[in-house]
Amino acid sequence: MFPDRLTEGYRAFIDGRFASERSRYETLAQAGQKPEIMVIGCVDSRVSPEVIFDAAPGELLVVRNVANLVPAYEAAGDSQHGTSAALEFGVQALRVKHIVVLGHALCGGIRAFADEQEPLSPGDFIGRWMSQIAPAAEGLGPREKADGESYLRRLEFASVELSLRNLMTFPCVRILVERGKLALHGAYFGVSTGRLLVRDPETGRFEPVVEGASGRLAMFRCDGDEA
Repeated sequence: MFPDRLTEGYRAFIDGRFASERSRYETLAQAGQKPEIMVIGCVDSRVSPEVIFDAAPGELLVVRNVANLVPAYEAAGDSQHGTSAALEFGVQALRVKHIVVLGHALCGGIRAFADEQEPLSPGDFIGRWMSQIAPAAEGLGPREKADGESYLRRLEFASVELSLRNLMTFPCVRILVERGKLALHGAYFGVSTGRLLVRDPETGRFEPVVEGASGRLAMFRCDGDEA
């Protein structure tokens, strides 16, 4: 049986948001989608880009995978890269103008890699997928016992940096970035705080995108606290 929660949610959607935005849906159906922003996010159910950015239908092209990773470009091989295919579609077909890699706090994929957790199945799909962040982990140096949660936070940020670098290995992305027609962005969402940090391309630091309740803009200091 189809989940009751989804049926109830759909009823609320069709009577509420769809009814109020019906003309927008009709336009999107007739004219097609033309989003300017692509977001590469995590499958984590707590981190929905459409919810975080209060996006209307057709505004965001979203691809989600475990730990919001972008694989390095491969011209050939047997690997099947859903993220690479979505990237090709967004950049080459839809001509998005921005790509945002959205990392987040308390990422299960990052923890699975850092803690060297046992495979959940013989295929070890998560383990093999997460092995891509090994260069990011190496850049942080050995993990010390005293690091605690702070190491995981640093690795979450480092994985966003790695994905941004991997994006530039795609010729279509690199060319458009160099021509000024495409911009790459790194961001990080705090699950419990709702705080969004955005990477400054000049300094590499992640800073709050808007002022918090205190009215102050505080830098993230990798102190182990959630953003």
